[in-house]
Amino acid sequence: MKKNIYSILRGTFLISDDSFKNWRVILFISGLAIIMIASAHSADKKVFEISRMSNEVKELHSAFVDKRGRLMRLKKESYIESEMKKKGIEISLNPPIKIKVKSQEQ
Repeated sequence: MKKNIYSILRGTFLISDDSFKNWRVILFISGLAIIMIASAHSADKKVFEISRMSNEVKELHSAFVDKRGRLMRLKKESYIESEMKKKGIEISLNPPIKIKVKSQEQ
């Protein structure tokens, strides 16, 4: 047991005759670690992008609600009437009439 621990600490398992197997395992584990780190960074980047887009959607939704409320106020008959009075145009007291044209084709 002591001999194995000393060989690990001194690194003799890396330079012995059958060290090729050890190097393959070390390189494989290193490659997996690099892939895991890259995957974690990619996931973090996506989480930040999703958060940013979520905030942007909230802002756009509030702007939409504000514009829709403003449009509803602008479409009210009372608002249109008051704006037209400022310009000197008033509501007609006579209702509109239909004009019927009879064609003279026979």
